[in-house]
Amino acid sequence: MTYISQYQYYENGGLGSEGENWGSYQYTSLYDIVNNFMLMYSGNHSLVNNEERFKVLFHAKRGVQELNYDAFKEIKVLQLDVTDQYRFVLPADYVNWVRISMYQNGILYPLTENIQVNYGQAYLQDNNDRILFDETGNALSPEFSPIDLDRILGTKKSIYLNSNSSFNGSAIEFGHTNNGDWYFDYIVGGRFGLNTETANINPTFNIDKETGVINFSSNIGGGSVVLEYVSDGMEGGDDSKVHVNKMFEDYIYAYIESSILHSKLNVQEYVVRRAQKRKSALLRNAKIRISNIHPGRLLMNLRGQDKWIK
Repeated sequence: MTYISQYQYYENGGLGSEGENWGSYQYTSLYDIVNNFMLMYSGNHSLVNNEERFKVLFHAKRGVQELNYDAFKEIKVLQLDVTDQYRFVLPADYVNWVRISMYQNGILYPLTENIQVNYGQAYLQDNNDRILFDETGNALSPEFSPIDLDRILGTKKSIYLNSNSSFNGSAIEFGHTNNGDWYFDYIVGGRFGLNTETANINPTFNIDKETGVINFSSNIGGGSVVLEYVSDGMEGGDDSKVHVNKMFEDYIYAYIESSILHSKLNVQEYVVRRAQKRKSALLRNAKIRISNIHPGRLLMNLRGQDKWIK
């Protein structure tokens, strides 16, 4: 890797954004990983020899993707206002979500994933319920399906404890709401069998992966939503921006070696297994290192167990 001066680190040499190099020392670039592997792990006296650079680059990028899915603890955060259709477009580099929250009055309220279907596709039909087609033979679709319209207009009944609940206003048997707060009759007793997953007054969401949007319930009221998600680390296809935490550098070398040996002919099985075991061991060690298990945090948790709850 190329080392930079303190001035370049803090001020970026007076060029462009001054914070471009902040925290960069903890990472190794994809370019350096490929070069180091070609120099130190490939050759006539190595298990991997005569491999083209593009193959090494491919396996290196696959290793970075695998790390981003579960090992890296580098979560991206995006805040956007919900559209009038109560939708939130997924980021271009989105792979999977970690947490979705509603931002209101300076507080983040975690939202619950709706286990009901709250979006769908529909086809136009005639009075005899036959699907209508255009001149090219494709089925005609309305702008919104009936489910989408109910969700947007707030008329869709909900199994959650909010204003759209089918139990809203049923004071005797199930309870009632007053200014948005739920109350249950003490004589009748608690709502036995209540699903804690649905005992949530906050808005709910459902991710439509095919169309690339998050659909929210209508009680979100066009508020601001914070999405915490993970990406694959490919930085939009710009290899010059792809990097790996140094704690995982040896694992990436082992991943490349193991993947190449696994795909080659006439390689003994015990050689492949040994490479795979080494890869797994290095991944396990790197996860322990990056977990940041500090004695101070453990001590705080242990002290918390001695508290009496009155």
